[in-house]
Amino acid sequence: MTPLWTAAQAEAATGGKASAGFTLTGISIDTRSLQPGDLFVALSAARDGHDFVAQAFERGAAAALVTHIPEGVSGPCLVVPDVLEALSALGAAGRARSRARVVAVTGSVGKTSTKEMLREMLAEFGTVHAAEASFNNHWGVPVTLARLPPDADFAVIEIGMSQPGEIAPLARLTRPHIALITTIAAAHLAAFESIEGIAQEKADIFLGLEPGGTAIYNADTDTAPLLAARAAAVTAAPGAGQVLSFGEKGVDVRLTGMRATPAALVVMAEVDGVPLLLRLIDAGSHFARNGLGCLAVAKALGLDLALAAQALGRWQPPAGRGQREQVLLDPADDTRFTLIDDAFNANPTSLDAALEVLAASQPGPGGRRIAILGDMLELGPDALALHRAVARHPTLEQVALVHCVGPLMAALWEELPEHRRGKRMAQADELGARAHHLVRGGDVVLVKGSKSSLVSRVVDALRNLGHPAPEDTPKGTA
Repeated sequence: MTPLWTAAQAEAATGGKASAGFTLTGISIDTRSLQPGDLFVALSAARDGHDFVAQAFERGAAAALVTHIPEGVSGPCLVVPDVLEALSALGAAGRARSRARVVAVTGSVGKTSTKEMLREMLAEFGTVHAAEASFNNHWGVPVTLARLPPDADFAVIEIGMSQPGEIAPLARLTRPHIALITTIAAAHLAAFESIEGIAQEKADIFLGLEPGGTAIYNADTDTAPLLAARAAAVTAAPGAGQVLSFGEKGVDVRLTGMRATPAALVVMAEVDGVPLLLRLIDAGSHFARNGLGCLAVAKALGLDLALAAQALGRWQPPAGRGQREQVLLDPADDTRFTLIDDAFNANPTSLDAALEVLAASQPGPGGRRIAILGDMLELGPDALALHRAVARHPTLEQVALVHCVGPLMAALWEELPEHRRGKRMAQADELGARAHHLVRGGDVVLVKGSKSSLVSRVVDALRNLGHPAPEDTPKGTA
């Protein structure tokens, strides 16, 4: 395997001093996922990473990035004054030496899904580097850039925020050729005074654009005029680039229609007035605009749009982000229910989209549409009102029962008509323990909530109700 970094290269990038020579094939901040050959980065957060350096070497680390060599550690160490600053410097060096066309993605909803769609699409045209998880913060972005192979053709970098002032420095570190905003929604309102404040922060991604770069935004969001103005201001500077918009109101990539089928969402679009068909497997309507954003990236890169659309058709929602699966309750009579796992995160906009997916889903014979909803967090002082408002969502007319988890969703439960009230539980584990009472054959069950609400545990409990299909029966068993 070609080394990602040598000791001399890492010293030059960080200004640190290596205690011995080494070659690296990867970067890790967690000993649990560390691979042999990785540089272990001893960050200090809830725990001091220096406490785990010895364990990292036991697991095969090639070197450790530290401010001091911990007692008893004999492996190669790169000693620096500040570990996080050195990691950022390594990321900057990784970006500087790369030949890749870099795409940066942000937004209130759909960042990670769009990143994965871009990974799938761009792989049709070359080698792609993208983070395996949501590495989108002050340490995740540098890690992703430090892992960037010099010979990659494309890089997709996800950039997130939870507080004001976080996007711009990460965008400038990333130096994207293309910056894409998926949408703006009520998320992190605890840290921002308004949706407009969120939009201003997200639009800071354009500040990192390389000269001649492309700013892409969703024209259907209420804050589109603000995004358009910020994009135009940035690209009007010396070395001017271009601005592209997508959506039903999009100028460059326009949504002209969509049709849900049992197997896929068929999206009709026009790119510069030319019709294009996009087929997304097992995807809800909220993924349509993400797909259009990806096509805008393909346009900016000068790629074959028909091949790009075909490649996007191979993408499927990952676990926790709208993935749909069949759970077999009884192999004898093939009794099943459909589970929609959307438990990774939630805010009012993404919940609206998920409920629309549920309402459009067709239950089997005798089945119902059921929503299991966990708290939406970081919504600020209006959190209770935003939860209560879900009771007035028109799609709930199509939903038989709503089970609620957490103190905020209890406010929704109180607003529901009695015939639609399911279980109301303070903790996800309490509802998960009753999983076998929640579903029957033919049901379509949506599970949605912020990650910290832990409703993913309800997903696990529902999934565990399943039996292997007859063709999946292990060899040697009846």
